[in-house]
Amino acid sequence: MATSTPLWSPRYWPSWLAVGLIRGLGLLPFPLLWLLGMGLGRLAGRLARERRAVARVNLGLCLPEASPREREALISRHFGYLGVAALTQGLVWGASRRRLARLVGIQHRDYFDQARSQGRNLILLVPHFVGLELGGAAFTALVHPGMYMYQRIRDPVIDRQMRASRVRFGALSIERQDDLKGLVREMRRGIPFFYLPDQDAGRQRGIFAPFCGIPAATVPTLGRFAKLADALVLPLYAAYRPWGRGLDLIFGSPLTEFPSDDPARDTAIMNGVIEAQVHAMPAQYFWVHRRFKTRPPGEPPLYPLSRRRARRGD
Repeated sequence: MATSTPLWSPRYWPSWLAVGLIRGLGLLPFPLLWLLGMGLGRLAGRLARERRAVARVNLGLCLPEASPREREALISRHFGYLGVAALTQGLVWGASRRRLARLVGIQHRDYFDQARSQGRNLILLVPHFVGLELGGAAFTALVHPGMYMYQRIRDPVIDRQMRASRVRFGALSIERQDDLKGLVREMRRGIPFFYLPDQDAGRQRGIFAPFCGIPAATVPTLGRFAKLADALVLPLYAAYRPWGRGLDLIFGSPLTEFPSDDPARDTAIMNGVIEAQVHAMPAQYFWVHRRFKTRPPGEPPLYPLSRRRARRGD
C-alpha cells in the first residue's frame, strides 16, 4: 500500500507496538487465550452499549422464540467469543502449520475432496462467524490454498501484516476493486474462492432477500460467480470449541440445483443456508453488524441512532 509517510515513522510506532503485542499473544497456550478473551470480551460488551443494542435488535429479529433473558445471555457469550477472536489474531498471523493442525479439526472434508477429485471448481460460502479468520488460515495451511477478496485497511502497518498473513500459506489475495474477470479466471484454474456475502449490501449493490424472515439487502452475485466459473458452492463454517479446546472447520453439503437463472431465488437459497447454521451455533455469529440496516422503501429503520448520528440530527 502506497503511503507518503515511511512505515518506520514515529507516526506508526503505536501500530507496530500493536502488531508486536498481537503476535506475542499468539505464542500463549490456546486455552489461556480463550479464557482471557472470554473475560475481556464480556467486559468490553458491557461497555460497548451501541454494539450491544445492535446485537439486541438482531437477536430479537432472528431468534424471536428466545426470551429476553436468554437473548441477553447469548449477547454476553457472543462478546466473549469476539474477545477470543481478537486475542487469537496472533495465531492467524504467525502460527505454524504444525500448531494449526493441533488446534483445528476438519469435519466433513469428504465434501471438498470429492469435489476436487471430480475436477470441480469451488466457491466456499463462508458466513461471518467469529472464528472465520483462524478458520481461513487453517484451511489454507491444512486443506488447500484459497483465494480471498481483500479490503485495504487504512493503517498501512496493519494492512501490511494482514496481507502477509493472508498469503503466507500460498493463498491469493485480490482487492475488491480489482477486475472480477481475474477472480473468475483463478477459480477456473482450480483455486477455491472464499465468498463472504452476509453483510448489509446497501440499496445500490444489493437486492432484498429473506434472512431470518426479514428482508435483508444482500449481494446477489453468488449465483453469477458460480455460473461464470462453472463452480460448485460448498458452505464452510468456523466454530470455536468450548473451553479453549481449539476450533472446528466444518464443511457443509454442496448446494444443489444451483445456480439458476433467477438471482433472487439463488440469493434466498444462500441466505437460507447461512440462517440454518446461525441457528445451530447462534453465540458465534457476528451479531454486532447492522445486517438489516437498509430497509425496503417505506419501512422505518430497525436500529436506534448512534450517538454520533443523533448529535448530527440524522
